[in-house]
Amino acid sequence: MNAKAGMAVVAVGGNALVIDNNRRTIPDQFEAARNAMASVADMIAAGWDVVITHGNGPQIGYILRRSELALQELHPVPMDYAGADTQGAIGYMFQKALRNEFRLRGIQREVVSVITQVRVDIEDVAFAHPSKPIGAFMDKQTAEERVLNMDWTVGDDSGRGWRRLVPSPSPVDVIELDCIRTLVQAGCVVVACGGGGIPVIEKENGALRGVEAVIDKDRASSLLARKINADLFVISTAVEKVALNYGQPDQRWIDRATVSELKGYHASGHFPSGSMGPKIEAMIDYLSSGGSRGIITDPSNMARALYGKSGTELVPD
Repeated sequence: MNAKAGMAVVAVGGNALVIDNNRRTIPDQFEAARNAMASVADMIAAGWDVVITHGNGPQIGYILRRSELALQELHPVPMDYAGADTQGAIGYMFQKALRNEFRLRGIQREVVSVITQVRVDIEDVAFAHPSKPIGAFMDKQTAEERVLNMDWTVGDDSGRGWRRLVPSPSPVDVIELDCIRTLVQAGCVVVACGGGGIPVIEKENGALRGVEAVIDKDRASSLLARKINADLFVISTAVEKVALNYGQPDQRWIDRATVSELKGYHASGHFPSGSMGPKIEAMIDYLSSGGSRGIITDPSNMARALYGKSGTELVPD
């Protein structure tokens, strides 16, 4: 293994485990996890200490759908519980995939997953305006019944059908931060902040309470990267590079950009809120708060991006 290169936070999208609707079984997700973790192992072999974060959109949707189908026989599953469930399951897949990869490469490292709570502010305006679609699509009648009987907020999702809407508050603090930092310092590869972390609020007496909400995974990953003073923040996504005018005839890939350039592109509307926007905002937050380098790329190009041979490199001004 090479000399220490520094500490990196690598954010893996939840969709990285569900390639398409024809490949979403548990064995399919294990295979996708193996492929994703091979790229992380490349980083570790190059000398990086790595904290892995991940999305959980498809997986939490499956849990909530099962809960909906079983409502006549079983209790409903609260969102914070479902989030913890996905952290354990995806963490298990990543741990096993990495340990097997390490065995093949002769790497002596431990891998551990931390069920991570992330504190949010109950006064966050997001709680008054739920906007994050989750769970299965419904017809209008079913949606109205859920509003009446379960006190849900619902909305039409881009004309595809009705879905439940939940708040998406900003992350404030990582409850298990000291544990994560200690594990990294001990040489462990850590999986943390799955799905953006389990959203909790702190009551006046200091007790924590889970809330029905979803924290953006990239924003939580950015917060974690800042809190542990990561030298590198990598966001793994579905495309090799960030693009201007994405999908248009004049599309242009970005090889490298500064924070000021990113802000300008974002203000011009190049990064939609439903796709690249949150990733760019998370990267801006990281680089504007002392972070030294960011990369956005797809899993297969992650190792090459470390050396400037792929991906989009993002740097402070």
